[in-house]
Amino acid sequence: MHIFKRVKFRTPESIELEFTLAGIGNRAWALLIDYQVLGLTIALFVVVWTTLSVQLTDFWISIFGTQTTLWLLAIAFFALFAIYTGYFVFFEALWQGQTPGKRVAKIRVIRDDGKPIGLPQATLRALLRPVDEILFIGVFLIMLGNKEKRLGDLVAGTIVIQNQLPIASTTIVISEQAKAFSSELIEIVDLSPMLPDDFAVISEYLRRRVAMLPRAKKDLSFKLANQVKEIIHLENIPQNINSDVFLEAIYFAYQQQNGEWMS
Repeated sequence: MHIFKRVKFRTPESIELEFTLAGIGNRAWALLIDYQVLGLTIALFVVVWTTLSVQLTDFWISIFGTQTTLWLLAIAFFALFAIYTGYFVFFEALWQGQTPGKRVAKIRVIRDDGKPIGLPQATLRALLRPVDEILFIGVFLIMLGNKEKRLGDLVAGTIVIQNQLPIASTTIVISEQAKAFSSELIEIVDLSPMLPDDFAVISEYLRRRVAMLPRAKKDLSFKLANQVKEIIHLENIPQNINSDVFLEAIYFAYQQQNGEWMS
């Protein structure tokens, strides 16, 4: 029996990826940090808005007349709501499912299919956050649900996982030939188009290949290698580099460039 719940995904390449759900404790810790950052941001806005409102009183009155106070309060309210929701939308969309709080807590949001979230998912989660938090609906849903989803997750089709690599079945062995070729790859191609889930598929294959039949291993490595070549826009690889060595080199090079994400 596991302390933390886990969720599994099967990729189009028939590779099973397993992640550990973040849990309410990690999510509460991340939210506490986010609210500290958000609180400072809102406090700064209030100070600036109040100062401008006082200094530009005549200007506001010339625009809104006798209803100036109500209009200023309405504008301030919508601005505060925009800051509140925009904070989560901005960071989760930009940082592939992480906010400053989630980064510290080492958790992230992903889609139900295991892929990184985009702007639509981040926006839906942010817009429903007030309902989840003010009415405590999110807490009950997380505690009672199998996948620990709050209302925003249910509507957006997302889950929150611990920021880790899929659970390994064996140790990855990188050959010296792959290490040498990885240095060449870093010089000739840009690995930035590769997303964390692309890397996860490669690493999972490298972990599980020892248990595969030779023919299945050869076919899958060839298919993965071609897909990676398309992602990083690499036309050809040297003839002495087979698919397995190529994937090992990609794994090693990506690991060197993105060590922070895997820590």
